[in-house]
Amino acid sequence: MVKINLALQGGGAHGAFTWGVLDRILEEDDLEIAAITGTSAGALNGAALKAGWLENGRQGARDNLDWLWAQVARLDDVTVPKWMQAWLPTPGAISKSLEYSPLYQLGDSFGRMISPYAWGPLYQNPLEKIVDQFDFGRVCAMDGPALYVCATNVRDGKVRVFEGDAISTQSILASACLPTLFQAVEVEDPETGTVEAFWDGGYTGNPALFPLFEAGLPDDVVIVNINPLKRDTVPVMPNEIQNRINEISFNSSLLRELRAIEFVQRLISEGKVQEGAMKNLRVHMIADDALMNDLSVATKLVAVPTVIDELKAAGRRAAGTFLAQHKDDLGRRQTTDLVRMFG
Repeated sequence: MVKINLALQGGGAHGAFTWGVLDRILEEDDLEIAAITGTSAGALNGAALKAGWLENGRQGARDNLDWLWAQVARLDDVTVPKWMQAWLPTPGAISKSLEYSPLYQLGDSFGRMISPYAWGPLYQNPLEKIVDQFDFGRVCAMDGPALYVCATNVRDGKVRVFEGDAISTQSILASACLPTLFQAVEVEDPETGTVEAFWDGGYTGNPALFPLFEAGLPDDVVIVNINPLKRDTVPVMPNEIQNRINEISFNSSLLRELRAIEFVQRLISEGKVQEGAMKNLRVHMIADDALMNDLSVATKLVAVPTVIDELKAAGRRAAGTFLAQHKDDLGRRQTTDLVRMFG
């Protein structure tokens, strides 16, 4: 049995890609998930996986993830038959049509001009009714994979990682709180009684990797990337510029931690740090940058059922390809070239 950690990026409805990756990984009986660190959609996926895992093992985890994304996009009501899917626009075409649609442009402009606090008593976070249905007795349990949920403290700008009994509806909503759309989520610290306000964890940890440095956790971390690390073209249109700003800001914290991991690896390999003195993680990545380059923030914010269905299928394919090429490397060697990434 090979034990791995999962690091799940946030990215709104694009988290359906991670759903597909997890669905495929859970089919591997000889892989055990020891810990999950997640932000935003990654936190929702991680909580759903853990609760389902403790209810009915691997199949329970897969079933609970299916339930989560049916709630997000009401897939049970609008799933398109496979024979019809060939006639539908590609996810990229749908994303472009959304971006340039007058209704989306109006909503985007409205969101930049009007504070979410302007709604007063009419305000409601649409995710709350979904997250409230999680079985937090299982999500917070000591058994099963360790779960870490990342959010950003509004006042001091630091990452906050919730774990154990500190994980709640509010902390998961905090992890997914985009400040232009949602009011900051207030969470009380059970130890101090202090109430702090939080925004999306993607600004400071997307996801945070440092919780996986614990000595009792395995050395292999599989990162599921949602935001493309690289785009070959320079954005020129206003929506393209905003989209790339979103991707860069939500990748920056992950890249900083990966650079630090590469630095530690180099110190150990050069004998400047004694083996075992510092955690020597082996980093792996599952991504589909070609697909994500065709998408934009529009399909992150608008849960289009056919796009979500395609993202799940793409996640399963990407995970299948990774397992076919690198499953034997897990527990033995790193498959992501960090030296080349930062060279």
